[in-house]
Amino acid sequence: MTQELAATRPHPYDYYYRPGLPLRPPPPRAVPSELWFEPRKAMLGPWIDVRPEPVDTPRARLMADHLWQGDEPMDALVAAFGRLGSAGGRRMLNQALAHGIDSLDDPPPELVNLFALLDNPPDWYDPDLWEYGRRLWINVSLAGKMAMGVQDFMGTFVGAEVASAVGQTGRFVKDPYRRGLESSVWFRSVTAPRALERRNPTFHDTVRVRFMHAQVRAMLRRTWGDEHFARHGNPISNATTMGAAVTFGLSPMCFDHVHGRRRSTRQFDAVMHYWSYIAYVFGVADELIPRSAAEGMEQADYMVATAGVAPQWTAIMAGAATRRFTDSTPAGRVRMAATAPLLGALAYYSSEPLVRTLLADTPLKSVPLRPFSRLVGLAATAEVRARTLDDHLPGARARMIRRAREIDPMWDRNTRLARYLAARVGIRGTPFDHHDASAEAPRCAV
Repeated sequence: MTQELAATRPHPYDYYYRPGLPLRPPPPRAVPSELWFEPRKAMLGPWIDVRPEPVDTPRARLMADHLWQGDEPMDALVAAFGRLGSAGGRRMLNQALAHGIDSLDDPPPELVNLFALLDNPPDWYDPDLWEYGRRLWINVSLAGKMAMGVQDFMGTFVGAEVASAVGQTGRFVKDPYRRGLESSVWFRSVTAPRALERRNPTFHDTVRVRFMHAQVRAMLRRTWGDEHFARHGNPISNATTMGAAVTFGLSPMCFDHVHGRRRSTRQFDAVMHYWSYIAYVFGVADELIPRSAAEGMEQADYMVATAGVAPQWTAIMAGAATRRFTDSTPAGRVRMAATAPLLGALAYYSSEPLVRTLLADTPLKSVPLRPFSRLVGLAATAEVRARTLDDHLPGARARMIRRAREIDPMWDRNTRLARYLAARVGIRGTPFDHHDASAEAPRCAV
C-alpha cells in the first residue's frame, strides 16, 4: 500500500495512516530542542522520565508518524467543496450541522462520511466521565489556567509548526482582534455542560473551527509546496492537534499538582477524557487519541520536545505586536519598563529562554524578567495553596459543582474582554468563516 501511494503522491509519506502500516519517521524538522526542556521538566517531571530527547515509546512514535498527515475526512470535504464552490459548501455544512445530514437532498459523499463520524460517538466516549472531567478542569486554579494559556501562547508564537502556519495566514498581524475573539469564544463555550452533545451550538462551532483548520492546511500545502512538506510534514498536522489537546487538558492539572494541590490518577484520567473527546470532534484520528492521562503525558512530552526553534514568522509577529515600543524617549522607556511584570509572568509560566527567543528581534529584548518572574511564582504558589486548603474544608464538592454549573468564570471574563476589544474595531460575531476562500484561492488573501 505504501508503494502504491508513493507512486501517486508527491512525497512517499503523504498519506493517511492505516493500522498495520509501518510508522513513518518524524519529519526532519521535528528534532528535540533544548529550548523546550525546562517547560517539559516542570510540567511532566513528577510522572514520566523527561529527558533532553524524549523517551521512544509507542505513543511517541505514533505522534511522529501523524506529523505527516492532516484530518482525513475534513481534508476530503475541503477538496470537494473546492470543486463545488466554497459558498455552497458552507451552506451544506451549516444545514447538516443544524438539521442533520438527511436534510440535504444530494450531499457529496465526503460530507456523508464526515457526519457518519460526527453523529456516532466512539465506543470509548463516556458522557458522565466527560462531565466529571469538565468540572475538574474548570476547578483548576487561576494560576494553573495561566500556565496553560502562556504555554499555548509560546507554542503559537515560538513553536515551528504553529508559528509558521499562523504567520503565513497573517491573521495575528492583520486581524488580531477577530482571531483572539474566535479563540476566546470557543474556549469559553467548550467549558459549558453538554457542550459537545451533537445538537449543541458549541459542537457546531467546533466542527466549523475544524473545517477552517482544514481550509488553512490546504492553502498552506499549496503555498509552501512539496519541499516544505518533505522537511516539516503536514501543516496543522493531526499530531499537533492532538498535542494541543493533551497540553490544554493536562498542563493546568499538572501545574496545580506540582504546587501542592494533589490530584488522583482517576481525576487526571477524567480530565484527559474530557479533552480526548474534544480532540475526536476536532478530527484527531482515533488511534492517536489517548485513553488515559499517562498516555497523554507521553504525547505531550514528545510534542513539546520537538516543537522546534522559532521560524522567521516569530520575529514578524512579535515585531508587529511591539512596533509601538521604543527607548528613544522618556515616555517610551516608561512604557517598556511597564511591560516587565507581564513578561516576567510569561517567563515564570514558560521559561526565560523562551521569552528571550520571542523577543529577540524586538525593542523589548533586554527587559529584565527575573525579579517579576519570582514575584509571579510566589503569587501563583500562594493561590494554589489557598485552593488546596479550600479543597479540604467542608462543602468542597458542592463548591466545585457550583463553580462548574455553567461556564468557566475565567474564560467568561476573558471573552468579555475579547468582545470589547473586537467591538472597538467593528467586529461583532464569530462565524469561523475567515478562510472560506483560502483553500481555493491562488494564494492566501493576506
